[in-house]
Amino acid sequence: MICVIAGELVSVGEGSIVVRPEGGLSYELLVPTYAIATLAAKVGQQVRLETRSYIESQAQGAVLIPRLVGFLSSDEKAFFELFTTVKGLGTKRALRALARPPVEVATAIAERDQRALQELPEIGKRLAETIIVDLADKVTRFTWVTPSAAVEGKPARRSAAALEAAAALVALGQTPVEAEKLVDRAVSSARANGRELTTPDAIITSALQAR
Repeated sequence: MICVIAGELVSVGEGSIVVRPEGGLSYELLVPTYAIATLAAKVGQQVRLETRSYIESQAQGAVLIPRLVGFLSSDEKAFFELFTTVKGLGTKRALRALARPPVEVATAIAERDQRALQELPEIGKRLAETIIVDLADKVTRFTWVTPSAAVEGKPARRSAAALEAAAALVALGQTPVEAEKLVDRAVSSARANGRELTTPDAIITSALQAR
């Protein structure tokens, strides 16, 4: 089973990419919607993706096609595997539904924010309710939780600007944990000095300068 692919990113399409490892073979991988913009900026560069294999059934099961799904990190792969345990969320539907990074989707689930989930493609009212019932108590590890919220036993959503800044830092090569720490440190430092960082660019600049 292929669990990781590393090589040149040859092309990025609508919902899929092509990666060419050394040796001449090229592989098509399906990717979540949120990853397209990040990967589009890396065409021609070397990339490394965690992968998951599955068999796609077509023509009422008469045709079986092996597929690879690619993820930017092992945490994103683990979230996807949990996300697709929900009845009604098959692989391709889940890939289209994840138009926002997993940390944002997981936080919405943990906070039982049905409206936020319904803003995702493919997610209607009934499916949003099912996702919350099935996963609300299982997604904490994929959310970013402030220390005070952790003590109270409930997750707290970071600002949209902070989430976007962290996602950008991940795209620049930071791990999700490192990105979280950099963003929190930048925001906390600014507040200690009487300032508020209200845009992703301001947070990223401050985070990188403080490293």
